[in-house]
Amino acid sequence: MTDYKPLHRIIRGTAGLAVDSFFTELRVIGGENVPKKGPIIVCATHHNMMLDPVILSVGFPHQRILNYWSKATLFGNPVVRWILLSSGNIPVDRKSKDRRVLLKGTIEALAKGEAVALFPEGTSYTEPRIMQVKDGAAWAALEYTKWAHENPGQAVEEEIQVIPAAIVYTNKPKYRSSVIMESVSFYLVDRVLLANLPSMCYCRFGRPIKMDPFKEQFFSSQEGAPRVAAKRLTQAIEQELIEASINAPDWDTLYAARMARDILWEGEKGIPLEDFVVISQTLVDLFTLPDTTPNLKSVRRHLLEYYSLLQSSHLTNSTLSSLPLPRSLDPKAPVPLPSRLYTILLLLRDSISILVRLPFFFIPLIVHIPAYAMARYGAKLVEHEEETQAQNKVAFGLIALIFTYSVAFFFLWALSMYTPVGALVSAVTVYLFGVYHNRIIDDNYERAKRCIAAWRVLVGVWVPKKWDLSLPALSQYTTPRIPPENPWIDRSKKLPARLSGSGTDTPNASPASPSSSPDLHRGAEPPVKARPIRRPPSRRLVRHVLRARAEAVRALAAFFKELQREGADEKIYACAHLARMHGGGTVVHTASEGTEEVEGWRYAREVIKFLRMRGAKIPMSENIRIEGEWAALSSEGEDYTTSEEKEWVGRRD
Repeated sequence: MTDYKPLHRIIRGTAGLAVDSFFTELRVIGGENVPKKGPIIVCATHHNMMLDPVILSVGFPHQRILNYWSKATLFGNPVVRWILLSSGNIPVDRKSKDRRVLLKGTIEALAKGEAVALFPEGTSYTEPRIMQVKDGAAWAALEYTKWAHENPGQAVEEEIQVIPAAIVYTNKPKYRSSVIMESVSFYLVDRVLLANLPSMCYCRFGRPIKMDPFKEQFFSSQEGAPRVAAKRLTQAIEQELIEASINAPDWDTLYAARMARDILWEGEKGIPLEDFVVISQTLVDLFTLPDTTPNLKSVRRHLLEYYSLLQSSHLTNSTLSSLPLPRSLDPKAPVPLPSRLYTILLLLRDSISILVRLPFFFIPLIVHIPAYAMARYGAKLVEHEEETQAQNKVAFGLIALIFTYSVAFFFLWALSMYTPVGALVSAVTVYLFGVYHNRIIDDNYERAKRCIAAWRVLVGVWVPKKWDLSLPALSQYTTPRIPPENPWIDRSKKLPARLSGSGTDTPNASPASPSSSPDLHRGAEPPVKARPIRRPPSRRLVRHVLRARAEAVRALAAFFKELQREGADEKIYACAHLARMHGGGTVVHTASEGTEEVEGWRYAREVIKFLRMRGAKIPMSENIRIEGEWAALSSEGEDYTTSEEKEWVGRRD
């Protein structure tokens, strides 16, 4: 009989509270692909440390309990063994060379019809694409299939299925962001969104993979046949994960696609959530190959510069697009002073609106400051590990929140002389207080964020020109920062030849991994650790940000105009699965090693229509005038750039 695993249910409930405090919305896509019963192995992507199993367990369809692998040596003590098994862990003897012994706990769990969850990438990492998928899940599925075939009657009737699960984040380290799950009756309370788009996480379940195409070869006595079958199953799992996630050949391509997405969908909830992955991958494909349009190099450069300046100034494109800054603020426009005062009055109105709400939010804010401070401290400990920041924020913040709420509970209980009724009233009061905080923080935070950004822009535009950074000095802030390489990633797998050199400008190369660095000879000086770039005050970047925004929108307009000019039959690069999905086709290229590479294509007109139908506001004229374009002028109405700076820009172009 299947164990109900009470500790797992308790941990999952607590984890749900942690997810509820960090994310705003949780949605699963493709939940109908997950069977309600029977043995399954869930193969999930792993890009956000401990939050991945938390999200997977909390939002898993049909509330099925997931079992995760743990070292077999931990199960020696009977009490610890019960705790581990009851909390959803199964032993794996990694020292054994016999796979049946290695997977004994997994086979026993699957024989009961339970679900086993694995992360076949082997480690959590931050990269622009799926870098590796290891064979462990394939071996587990095939070994169980063979065991069930050899031991009829000892396992459940249902055959095992492998369920690919892609957990896709739009901004994974952001606190108070969103997790999007669909087809699951689970909804989170918080709604604050910190990025240009809501920072979200998708858990997309792909098509179940059955063992019929692989088991005959795996059962074969021919030497090497089982290994080949396992490799084929691994490739099938990898392909499903790739199709359900976003993959770019390099960081520059991914960042350019993100910036284009933020410009095309300025509203925070503009993209249909079900189409987020396919829209993002379509934009990645557009910026992948240099021959998409003749002006692609220039377009990518403008998008990357704007993306980097937004990072450096702590502004977002959606916030800038929502600012109440009409053209009457243009210093060159011959308008009366009251029209410019009207703009300032709009900002004052928003500021007063925030101050009026402040008394209602002040006490909850003060009470929750320890949680905010601890979460910030936890993230700072791993500021160079993007995949670990969210985990630390949740863990440190949750610990502080438990302590704060406990103190508040006992304080209120003490006021009621520690009576049973007083304990109940205190617990309900603390709970309602937490719900109240979550409900009002969203609107207050969004208003405050817009208002602060508006004042930053206003101050940045009207301060003396000499305070601004010169364009040559700005160059260090116009290249997006990239995460450091994970030393546990196998980088021997190469991209297809057409994609390996896809960047049209100097690619954003990652720092060299320790394994690739040259050995230090005796007497040689050790490498000097580079000091982090010191970010200037945002007021010194505001004019540059708004100038870069105008240039990025114009460049994007020119890109789509060039794309549409190519003609109805023009074919552009696309992932093979998107090409098949949207009426395109595939071409098989033979690589230098003799291997075949499948490349897809879509019609340019179809891609533009696809984006428009999903809400993209595509600018089709490079002569478009952008709100905030006046920021390239000084407060006296003079041209912002000097002759030296114009000459520098000319050399850069």
